Amino acid sequence: MTRILVVDDEPQLIRALRINLVARHYEVAVAADGSSALRQAADWHPDLVVLDLGLPDIDGVDVIHGLRGWTGVPIIVLSGRAGSADKVDALDAGADDYVTKPFGIDELLARIRAVTRRTAPPEAEPARVEIGDLVIDLAGKTVSDGTRLTPTEWHLLEILLRNPGKLITQRYLLAKVWGDGYLKETHYLRQYMVQLRRKLEPDPAHPVHLLTEPGMGYRFQPQAETPGR
Repeated sequence: MTRILVVDDEPQLIRALRINLVARHYEVAVAADGSSALRQAADWHPDLVVLDLGLPDIDGVDVIHGLRGWTGVPIIVLSGRAGSADKVDALDAGADDYVTKPFGIDELLARIRAVTRRTAPPEAEPARVEIGDLVIDLAGKTVSDGTRLTPTEWHLLEILLRNPGKLITQRYLLAKVWGDGYLKETHYLRQYMVQLRRKLEPDPAHPVHLLTEPGMGYRFQPQAETPGR
């Protein structure tokens, strides 16, 4: 059974999350502040942490840093801070995803499923990924309909496809594809994502697989979980 540690100082929210998660066969522990969260994580070893940033004692970003000092446990931030700077700070600190309050429980559950699937030990590295009617062969670097991609397009696409459902920050993509000297060149990403959508998405103007998270980064949404957006 997957263990989830919920860290939030709102009793009603904790109660609602516990009820919904237990009903879906998750094992749940809760903490109302950052210090308790760090102790609970060390003692209980959760499989996933759902973390509010506005905690009464330690800022949530500092809790992320504290966890990342010793564990790679997936962290989903659940916060009322909607500013892009707060989101980027949390993601750069090591969070795996960010959900803004108020939120729908179905959205949060979908994010939890995506993160736990992604972090589960894979049987094998995926070599073929479907986008619409296309099959992308990552090993052979081919697209089933013969579409040709540039080396840079392949590099960017491969990072996204090998992390299905995960929000990949702009800084991470820029550093990996172009280098640390290009961390502010976000227009590179916009340009190349437009090209990839034009080549791979069924309707490039309304992408359902290669998604933008404004101000934060990009996400590959697999076939089975096309979002209603």
